[in-house]
Amino acid sequence: MPSSLSIFDREGSWQDRLALIVETMRDISRQTDPQAMVRAFGKRSRDLLPIDRSVSLSRRDLAAPWYRITRSSIWQDEVNPWKQKDRLPMFDRGLLGELIYGDQPRIIDQLEVPPDDPAAEYLAGQQSLMAIPMFDGGTAINMVVLMRAAPAAFSYDQFPEWVWFTNLFGRATHNLVLSAELRSAYNAVDQELKIVGDIQRSLLPAELPQIPSLSLAAYYHTSRRAGGDYYDFFPLPEGKWGIFLADVSGHGTPAAVLMAITHSIAHTHPGLPTPPGNVLGYLNHHLTTWYTAANGTFVTAFYGIYDPQARTLTYACAGHNPPRLKCCWDGSLSVLNGVNGLPLGIEASETYDNCVQQLLEGDQIVFYTDGITEAQNPAGEQFGVERMDDILKRCVPTAQPVLESLLAALDQFTAGHPADDDRTLLVASVS
Repeated sequence: MPSSLSIFDREGSWQDRLALIVETMRDISRQTDPQAMVRAFGKRSRDLLPIDRSVSLSRRDLAAPWYRITRSSIWQDEVNPWKQKDRLPMFDRGLLGELIYGDQPRIIDQLEVPPDDPAAEYLAGQQSLMAIPMFDGGTAINMVVLMRAAPAAFSYDQFPEWVWFTNLFGRATHNLVLSAELRSAYNAVDQELKIVGDIQRSLLPAELPQIPSLSLAAYYHTSRRAGGDYYDFFPLPEGKWGIFLADVSGHGTPAAVLMAITHSIAHTHPGLPTPPGNVLGYLNHHLTTWYTAANGTFVTAFYGIYDPQARTLTYACAGHNPPRLKCCWDGSLSVLNGVNGLPLGIEASETYDNCVQQLLEGDQIVFYTDGITEAQNPAGEQFGVERMDDILKRCVPTAQPVLESLLAALDQFTAGHPADDDRTLLVASVS
């Protein structure tokens, strides 16, 4: 039979008592579910402080004088107070109400309960009572009431330690409850963000178009579930193709929403999406008028129209990183920076000029967002355009090997450092 003495009163070495407390703490620390944690603590606490009956009270989210009984040793079935509140009895008077709203620890050596007390059945047959408030925000929101059938069975000398010990456990349980709620909320948000990310990716081209005299390869990676990078292709008359690349300021869901808006506006352009400067002006006007003026967000964009027969790229730019151009016939490296205006969504009256770039067989163009060049290694250094240009020094006939070489160099440089920004890379090789 377990001892009727508190652990502080038992004979034996301090090492034995310490071992019992340590094992109790170990058992409690293994629990990840609040209900299981309370169950484990209740079992262990009976070894530390023998009792004949117990009841737990709570006035959380209740107005005085109402309180709930959340646990009782006389219940036959276990009730989870966090998930089964509808099964918890509520009272608005009686000794237990006086105790929890008294907001103070209390010992009663000779318990006398009036027969009309609404909670009399929980106290019946007990003569000693120890009420331990469990404080939250400085108020006794919860309370544990321990009882013995014998009178004067609880030690006043040990009372402060039991108040301290019980409140530490109460805080640990509350933290575990909050942790579980936070985890549940995080999982719900993460699932929603996954859906947002899936929707966003559905706005991107399902496959790259087959464009005569142009080999294409693309890479797209968001730093979070969803992001603000966007690329697209527009089939045009006479076999021409529009090539669009954009980067919304910021990260995550807000950027993904504006990316979807940009996609929608681009695809509702009246008539054909040409010339490039007019398309960017149309996007800029709508974004500034309806979406970005009040919140300070913006979109950088590059839009070019490729003519396969003439091998020309007519383009306009709105604050975007100018694409890198490698001319394999003479080995030169340059950038398509003939024109550049303000990012979209800043000034409604901004206009965008067009520029024409003549391309030759073997030329390679790398379109990218700044998540590529600003990718960092563990030391905080950025990948930069120089490393990109080093890859472009090697002339290859198609786009995919160039893309793979750039990504391999980026992966080696970052050494597993997580992406801080969305990364989009589009390589076009003229054939």
